[in-house]
Amino acid sequence: MATFGSFALLIALALAAYNLLAGGVALRLLATGQPAPITPERLADTARRAGIASFFAVTAAAFALIYSVFTNDFSIAYILEHSNRALPGAYKFSAMWSGQEGSLLLWAWLLATYGFVLRLTHKTDVKLYAYAGTILSAVQVFFLLILNFAAPPFALLPGYVPGVSQLPPDGNGLNPLLQYPEMVIHPPMLYLGYVGFCVPFCFALGALMMRYPGEKWIKITRGWTMVTWLFLTCGIFLGMHWAYAVLGWGGYWGWDPVENASFMPWLTGTAFLHSVMMQEKKGMMKSWNVWLIFATFLLTMLGTLLTRAGLVSSVHAFAQSSIGSWFYIFMLIVLGTCIFTYVLQRSHLKSDAHVESLVSRESSFLFNNLVLLVACFVILWGTLFPILSEYVQGSKVTVSAPFYNAVAIPIGLFLLFLTGVGPLLPWRSTSLRAVKRNFIIPIIAFWATVIVVLAAGGLPYKDGAFDGGRFYALVAWSLSIAVAAAIFSEFLRGGAVVRKQTGMNLITSMVLLTRRNTRRYGGYLIHIGVVVIVVGLAGSAFNRNEEKELGLHDKLLIGPYTLECVGFSQDSNNNYNSEFALLDVYKGGKKQFQMSPEKREYLASQQPQTMVGIHSTLEWDLYVVYEGVNPSNGHPIVKAFLNPLVSWIWAGVALIIFGTFIALAPPITPTSAALRVPAVSTVPVEPAMHGGQP
Repeated sequence: MATFGSFALLIALALAAYNLLAGGVALRLLATGQPAPITPERLADTARRAGIASFFAVTAAAFALIYSVFTNDFSIAYILEHSNRALPGAYKFSAMWSGQEGSLLLWAWLLATYGFVLRLTHKTDVKLYAYAGTILSAVQVFFLLILNFAAPPFALLPGYVPGVSQLPPDGNGLNPLLQYPEMVIHPPMLYLGYVGFCVPFCFALGALMMRYPGEKWIKITRGWTMVTWLFLTCGIFLGMHWAYAVLGWGGYWGWDPVENASFMPWLTGTAFLHSVMMQEKKGMMKSWNVWLIFATFLLTMLGTLLTRAGLVSSVHAFAQSSIGSWFYIFMLIVLGTCIFTYVLQRSHLKSDAHVESLVSRESSFLFNNLVLLVACFVILWGTLFPILSEYVQGSKVTVSAPFYNAVAIPIGLFLLFLTGVGPLLPWRSTSLRAVKRNFIIPIIAFWATVIVVLAAGGLPYKDGAFDGGRFYALVAWSLSIAVAAAIFSEFLRGGAVVRKQTGMNLITSMVLLTRRNTRRYGGYLIHIGVVVIVVGLAGSAFNRNEEKELGLHDKLLIGPYTLECVGFSQDSNNNYNSEFALLDVYKGGKKQFQMSPEKREYLASQQPQTMVGIHSTLEWDLYVVYEGVNPSNGHPIVKAFLNPLVSWIWAGVALIIFGTFIALAPPITPTSAALRVPAVSTVPVEPAMHGGQP
């Protein structure tokens, strides 16, 4: 199977290289009109078919690796290092992305899959898709070169001779951190986001190369970008939940360099999704948008470099590797190509209009973009600072969470403010009177929340001293309610217009309003999801924790809960040994449930792993960690956290997913909408707000 997989990767490289070379020649012939033995259209089609065939070749290689994992083929060095016989079946899939070679193969396969879909849908715009497919094939060639020559996943054990050498009886096993259900989903989801941003990059670069007329490429790219953005969003939050449930430190985001590497392209991708609306509606920010998507793609490459080359210290990063130089060269080539193409074609990117007023929706989008990019730069600086400091002074100076929090929290609050302001402002300009009218409800909601939170004991003080974290939490909650009020008022205003025209009830009218402009109101639902997430994040300012050694029937008090130790046990299976504490949890003197936090030691790798006990409610999470036993008396040591509002974070993610699906759905036409309302109400719906179509 190793020979089959290696051969499949060579075939994939040859096909991708043909796609690149033949596609490039065909596009050159189309641009110059030079005569050739074969028509450019025919040559471009053969290149496209080669790109499609490369998908099947990479798929065959990926299948070969998975098959080798399931058949315990320890003649392959990668399988020996990342799997073992007792590994459960679901986690054998995880072995594909647990190491450098396998994760790069996953990247190449996902890229080939995106390319497969792109090339099959080429009839949408044959020439633009030909440019995009050819550029994408260049990225494929890069990764396939690495897989064939720098990090081959099918390399045999050193000195192994088939039929002669003795194979090891078992493998080293999968990293214990990956032996958690979410880790079967989280890395592929994150990679779908990382790899997916290659597609809008290829469209943007291709459209610029061919001086594509109009904004059609933006509309074509929008769906790809939103799907990719959603994958990356889900991947980031799955990673947060994994860190929360597995690492046992009571938190979900630690500004780890690899966490930052996934967050940076998310920030620039979010900026791109907002700013392209300016280009579609007003013909503005054309150069800005092109460079946003260029930067997003380069940041995905940087994130891959940080993880794969071991440049940073992280629980997610692999060891030092020689492939770093490959990425440096590739990123320089990409950046050089982007700069050269932009300089050559910059006259094509002149804006058709300019911002007319600071008090307008255009200006809110512009500020939104600037703040997102400032946040991205701060995170990039903090992430690269250890590398830069080592290069300059010979020793690494790490940047810890307080630095990021000191900068990111105010930036995040300002972004939240802009999220509420944007929907309340019209395009172009407006009167001061209209602005005051639109802001009345959010302002009332803001101050009402401040009063309620303070009255409920949410003072920005801790142990008698002013606490910045609690102050920010108060501001975040108040802003969140104000932003939610602003968004809901938009739904209510638009729904009231539809109700007046159709005679439907208000809820049905708002549903119809959303279906008639799915992009706008789906975006509002995404913003509501962001608001809910911010509410949950702000709760961390009020986290509490207690640690205690518990003998039999000893108790630990935290918040309204009493934890009583009723036992201590051990267990084992073919994969790991475990020990855990049995804790009865009481509230108000009554037993509510039992928790059993656990600590495992995996047999193949001899590495420990924490399995946290978590009980979630809308109000807070009771989070319990078993830290082992006191060797002097055998008593378990338990650490308990009370983390407010954590479940709101995951609920907010669900709302973002729902809103994204709504935004991606095609809107119903006025004709089809009329079929869903009473016959007496077929008058077209009037614009609901600020000149926008509901």
